[in-house]
Amino acid sequence: MLSYRYPLIAREGWVWIAATVIPAAIVYLLYGLASLPLWGLVLLLLFLFRDPARNVPAVPLGIVSPVDGKVVAIDTVHDIYLNRQALSVSVKMGITSVYSVHSPMEGRVVEQWLNVPRKITGMGEEVATYAQWIQSDEKDDVVLVVEVNSHLPRPQCYAQSGERIGQGQRCGFIHFGAHVEVLIPVGSRIDVSVGDSVLAGTDIIATLVHAKVTPPKPVQLAAG
Repeated sequence: MLSYRYPLIAREGWVWIAATVIPAAIVYLLYGLASLPLWGLVLLLLFLFRDPARNVPAVPLGIVSPVDGKVVAIDTVHDIYLNRQALSVSVKMGITSVYSVHSPMEGRVVEQWLNVPRKITGMGEEVATYAQWIQSDEKDDVVLVVEVNSHLPRPQCYAQSGERIGQGQRCGFIHFGAHVEVLIPVGSRIDVSVGDSVLAGTDIIATLVHAKVTPPKPVQLAAG
């Protein structure tokens, strides 16, 4: 299973920050206060690449939000990845959202689609789509879909196919935000509404519902 220790600043941002700190320090040594705009950029990057630890709720059947953002749509859709009907919860990340991605549930990564053809949205924006299929031990299937502007860096995924992953576990990174969709089995209970703000790895967006099986009653046989 993946392991990750949370630094104060995400490792994915260290190169960006170093590339800004070095010239800021040089300009400061040469020109003093003229370096203030560069130091302001350093502070901005420190904020954007912050990576706080999250408290995962003790709800085994809960589906947690994979990213920080706002719920923009809830619908029943056709899941093209698993060829089924599914409940869809869409979360739109903001440019200042925490960029870390967390697993919506515990299970095994069955398959990933990392080279889905690009498409054009209704707003004329070209996006690239990536998806990950996670299956629980009870055979519940959840698909995490990420749509990101094709001009931005490709989302990073740290869970490989066949690997187990924990509920709310940090498993990826999306530079500068994206549109994220979680495809959940029909019959699950949706626990959020459109317009709700959610935190990755902490807020439950849905709960899996398993049918209760009533055990058979023993037959009372007449004494012979």
